This record gives sequence, structure tokens and C-alpha cells, in this order.
Amino acid sequence: MTNDYRFEFRPYQRRFLRSLTTNHGNWNIREGIILRLTDESGKLGWGEIAPISWFGSETLEQALDFCRQLPREITDEIIFSIPDELPACQFGFESAWESELFSMPNDASSLKSAKPPTRLAPPCPMPHTQSYSALLPAGEAALNQWETLWQHGYRTFKWKIGVDAIADELKIFELLIHTLPAFTKLRLDANGGLSYEEANLWLWTCDNLKVNGELALEIEFIEQPLPVEQFQQMLELSTSYETAIALDESVATLGQLAACHQQGWRGIFVIKPGIVGSPSRLRKFCQQHKIDAVFSSVFETAIARLAALKLAAELSQNNRAIGFGIDHFFEQEETWFESLWNDL
Repeated sequence: MTNDYRFEFRPYQRRFLRSLTTNHGNWNIREGIILRLTDESGKLGWGEIAPISWFGSETLEQALDFCRQLPREITDEIIFSIPDELPACQFGFESAWESELFSMPNDASSLKSAKPPTRLAPPCPMPHTQSYSALLPAGEAALNQWETLWQHGYRTFKWKIGVDAIADELKIFELLIHTLPAFTKLRLDANGGLSYEEANLWLWTCDNLKVNGELALEIEFIEQPLPVEQFQQMLELSTSYETAIALDESVATLGQLAACHQQGWRGIFVIKPGIVGSPSRLRKFCQQHKIDAVFSSVFETAIARLAALKLAAELSQNNRAIGFGIDHFFEQEETWFESLWNDL
């Protein structure tokens, strides 16, 4: 039986409190689309399309074009036939379809005032910030911010590399590892921005990391050291050093994820649910292959974050901290959601 849903959407823009700097450049405004499905009984389901085109998803304009061409009434068939070229749309529509529908009186005035939830508690087994990895700012700013995040309970951090000259970053890294408390876990994320020689130097440095003769903190992995097209070199490096490598940009979508696994990658996969594609197909792949996955944010709102955290709770295999410690990059969401939906 096919179900019918009233479909509505709203584009959004959220300004970062501080510019996010990666090898891909500076990111100042997060743009996306909030979806709302209403079934025949008046129940609501919320979804979000949060593309990152430079990471491998469709563009925001492609997602908007897709939403604009849809009829006001859509069906299950439409939701599950979104093409693979629109992975963020697949995630947004399917997660809206999967979401626990919030019961609402079936009248126009009540539906008009209905807004998406803005305080969404992560599902078990991730009840507190020790289960999250907090993103540090690139460069020297990391030296000044980790302590605040530590006080908020974070014990795993991710720091962007491949942004400045490697000599400068290695100096900051030396300061950072001597500053962070023992038993901290640190992830280094290059966003594909290192040369082969630089990747070797970083991996060698991490393998030989000692403080007073002992390893004071754990370098959990280096994330996407080389560009996507250098998969074989990353596969080679993964067997040459003790420090683990995680694929990120190389496995941005389900198609890429399956291709890298088929080509022999058995290391860590960083999965960004918001742009990977269909949640149901992701479940099937992860359950079939039992991959070592780290689930990570795409700087989505609470809408997509809830759907992503449910997937992470369901599919995480090795008790790794999830990469959703990014709240400090945005203002509180309540006021922002109010202004987005007050004219619906």
C-alpha cells in the first residue's frame, strides 16, 4: 500500500560563530533545507537536506531544484526512488519518512504553528560528551580552546591539518600533545590535503610520539591524508605504519563506500550520514560487512542530527567516539528555528 504525504520545505542559512578552516578553504555559512511531511491523519515527520558539494554530495541548488519540481503530495515510491546523484536528498527524505511522527491535531491552525524540535537528546548508548569527538579549530587556536571543551566533558578531539605549512603545523602539534592531558584521544584530519611525502612524515611522527619515554596520549588515526584519487597510496600507507588511517572524503557516498571496501580497505571508515545516501541501504551495508565506522557530523541542525545519531547508535561496532562535538560552532537553535518556520 502506498502512503501519501503533504510535502513542504524551507531553505535555511546558519552562520558559523567562527569560520571553519579546512584544506578545502574557509566555511562561513551552513546552508540546507528543512523538510516536513504530513500524513493523512495530520502527523508530522521532519527531515533535513544538508549537502556539502565539495565533499562529494550534490550542490544546494541541485537539492533545491529537486524539491521544487516535486508535487505537493508525494508517495513512498517517490521517496525511495531518489537517484544516487542526490545522496543528501536521499538521506533527508528517507529520514523524514522514518522519523517518529509527532502527533498533531488535524487542523490548519495547529499545523501552521508546528515547528521542528530543537532539543533532541541523543539515543543510548551515547549519553554524554565522553562519547563524542570535539572539533578543534585549525592552527594555534586549538591550543586555546581544548581546555574549555575538556571542561565540558570531551575526551576525544579532532584537529585539522594540511591547512598551513607542515613545518608550522608540526610545531603546533608538538605543543598540543604536550598540553593535552594524558589519556586524551586525538584525531588528525587532513581532508585529503597532504602530499605523499607529508603523509609519511605525519605518520612517522605519530608512530614515534613519546613524552618522557612514554606515549602520553593516543593518536587514534589520521583522517584522509591523501586526495580521493590516491586510494592505492593510502592503502599502502595503512600497512606501513602503526598509526591508523581513516577514509573520509573517499567514502562520502554509499557508492564510494562500497567501492573502497571492494578494493580491499579494511581500516576505519568515517561515515557522514547526512550526505552518504539512503539510511536503509547504509544499514544493510554496515550489517553485512561489519565495518569499523566512525559516524560524523556535516554541521547539520538538530533535525538531521537526531536521524544520524540513531544510525550511529545502531551501527557503530568498535565503541569509537562519534564526530558530533560541533555545537560550539553555532548559536543556540531555538530562536533560529522560530524565525525559519513562523511563516509556514
